[in-house]
Amino acid sequence: MRNVVTTVARGVLALLLAGCGLAAAADGHRTLIHAGTLVDGFGGEPLSQRTIVVEGNAIVGIEQGFARAAAGETVIDLSGHTVMPGLIDMHVHLTGETSPTEYTESFRMNPEDTAFRSAVWAERTLAAGFTTVRDVGGPVAIALRDAVNTGWAEGPRIFAAGISIASTGGHGDSTNNLRRDLFHPPGPVEGVANGRDEARAAVRQRYKDGADLIKITATGGVLSQASSGQNAQFTIEEIQEIVATAEDYGFHVAAHAHGTEGMRRAVLGGVRTIEHGTYMSEEVMDLMIEHGTYYVPTIIAGKFVAEKAEIDGYFTPIVRPKARAIGPLIQETFARAYARGVPILFGTDTGVSAHGDNWKEFVYMAEAGMPMLEAITVATSVPASVLGRDDIGAIEVGRLADIVAVPGDPLADAELMGSVSFVMKDGEVYRHDD
Repeated sequence: MRNVVTTVARGVLALLLAGCGLAAAADGHRTLIHAGTLVDGFGGEPLSQRTIVVEGNAIVGIEQGFARAAAGETVIDLSGHTVMPGLIDMHVHLTGETSPTEYTESFRMNPEDTAFRSAVWAERTLAAGFTTVRDVGGPVAIALRDAVNTGWAEGPRIFAAGISIASTGGHGDSTNNLRRDLFHPPGPVEGVANGRDEARAAVRQRYKDGADLIKITATGGVLSQASSGQNAQFTIEEIQEIVATAEDYGFHVAAHAHGTEGMRRAVLGGVRTIEHGTYMSEEVMDLMIEHGTYYVPTIIAGKFVAEKAEIDGYFTPIVRPKARAIGPLIQETFARAYARGVPILFGTDTGVSAHGDNWKEFVYMAEAGMPMLEAITVATSVPASVLGRDDIGAIEVGRLADIVAVPGDPLADAELMGSVSFVMKDGEVYRHDD
């Protein structure tokens, strides 16, 4: 039997699991998970030999020792594993993946092509142990979220920004470097806004589109077809308007930012998270601490683009020098920010790197000085709180049964995060390797 359950109807899934001696807990009966080591997601000391009791889609009990199953109950033996909450990645792009042909795909692929391919990447992400993600830019991500929620596709729980908001020529302006006759000047509907009125209109359009949050590109970026990777691209007043309007609609704002000035404006403008943060200064770090702004580092993306920049033809000539300059710096920035006490959330920018490799971020965070127990916490209960979801992100009675496991002790060896062998999301088993 395949290690990862492919996309099938939920009834068929239950039959497949039953044939393997398992059962999908979502049918209402009780499942006992024997955890050799339990990491609760709150940063507490790991607990040895615990039984997690799942009923329906919720955790209803946590018992000391390995409880015996009563009649009709199912036992899942993870006694040789470390069991933890489903992981949360706060920066993914499920609708794309970097390749030498990525730039030309926008001329060849229709939205339905992108959507079908994205479903594969969503399933791959879930199989890697990420039961919740924040997708911060992609027009079909909203539809993918809805397909997962209705059971038409398998994947993580998705919080989708939809189309990001940029200024004209900014990192998120998809018409950069194109022939003029191939597009009309984009506006708020397409995610390009200049001035406070258009900024307000762009946020309202994202609400109309069905987004869960707002993503802005506060500075230049690496993969856009524009020359600067770090210049500030919104005024503070424009960002303040975006944030104020977002609050009216119950959104928080994530800000892509590499350059110092753009980051400073974004923090003072009230954004909730700074993504990448490559040239973050001590002044910006202190402002983030003061304002409670979270840093989403995406170290793996920096390493990926730096590596690929050395391959002739992988990136366009306008992208390659930016990848070489910016990519190698992010891990060191993370180390400085962590040491200074900047609030941190786990996030990878996966879609730049390969989907399913999200776990490598744990390795890079550990290398930069963050203990693995803390790294797991900033990938579970902390982002759950930022997302406003107190029903995910921890193994606690009353929370949804999002549970993953890896063999051995990932607190001692971060590489083991790449060996996820059990995934339960919302009480349903999606992976259990023999």
